[in-house]
Amino acid sequence: MFNLKILNNKAFIELNDYVLQVKNKISATAAATYIIHNDRIVNEWYSGVHDNSKHSRLVDEESQFNVASVRKTFLGFAISLALHEGKVRSIDDLVVDYLNELDREVLRHITIRHLLTHTHGLGDLHNRLFLQGIDWKYNNTGVNLLIELYKIPVSQLLEERLFSPMGFNQTGWRKENNEKLVWLNEQYKDDQGNQANLFMSTKELAYWGYLHLNKGAINGNQILPKEIFEQTTTIISPPDLEQQLPRNGFFWFVQDEPRSFTELGHKLPHGSFQSLGATGCACLVIPKCKTVAVRMYNQTGQNPLGYDYLEDIKTFGDLVCKYIEDL
Repeated sequence: MFNLKILNNKAFIELNDYVLQVKNKISATAAATYIIHNDRIVNEWYSGVHDNSKHSRLVDEESQFNVASVRKTFLGFAISLALHEGKVRSIDDLVVDYLNELDREVLRHITIRHLLTHTHGLGDLHNRLFLQGIDWKYNNTGVNLLIELYKIPVSQLLEERLFSPMGFNQTGWRKENNEKLVWLNEQYKDDQGNQANLFMSTKELAYWGYLHLNKGAINGNQILPKEIFEQTTTIISPPDLEQQLPRNGFFWFVQDEPRSFTELGHKLPHGSFQSLGATGCACLVIPKCKTVAVRMYNQTGQNPLGYDYLEDIKTFGDLVCKYIEDL
């Protein structure tokens, strides 16, 4: 469905070298990058092998990485779709209005907005770390609550409404290993969208970003309502957060001004947005430059001594900006 010309450019050699250096630093075996600029593929690069086994597969365009928390952006899409179709009334609705079997006292005053922006304050379903809307804490408690809003599996919803119509045949929740998966040697209970086992090829993650860049339009045709994508990538964080804390759309980190605790590089222009997973995979969209940049890793261990993941991902974004300007 996507029809993009390939124009690989030597300007990104240094960017790929940087990604390779980080791959080695974090002890990943696999890495990849994919950049779309002005409706052209300007960089596609693969490095390494799927794992440390003797005859491991080389990373290539068919390799599917576990994108970890990048999966949250697909849940954000699903919530935005539900709002657009009237299945959810407002992001300011109370969570307990939809999930009334939960502890109403612990979840009192927590809204869908709080869940989408990591400002709900829940440590788990029984304890609060802080009052909703006054601080920011990244965890999966809000994600799991939003998954429960649906009466059908999230994976089924996305397959029917997004993956199949978009031709995403290298994307999906997987619980069994196969030769094309960059497997993490984890055990998954299901493939219904409840766990962090969404696997994607590098290209299809870039196309996911490209779909957001074009607000649901492909090759000039509006495939999905643009309002869905405008909504997911607009800042909806409570307004009174401290300056250094990140601002979020529907799980996307969105740039308004440089903030010390965000994952967005300071050189990224206003309106840029990004998602990063624990494996090192990231999808960055820079509307002002008509650019999508993806990087993939298969990090499984702890961050090594001296490695600052925030500094790394900010550097990646700033380098993308630098080399885009050189085109």
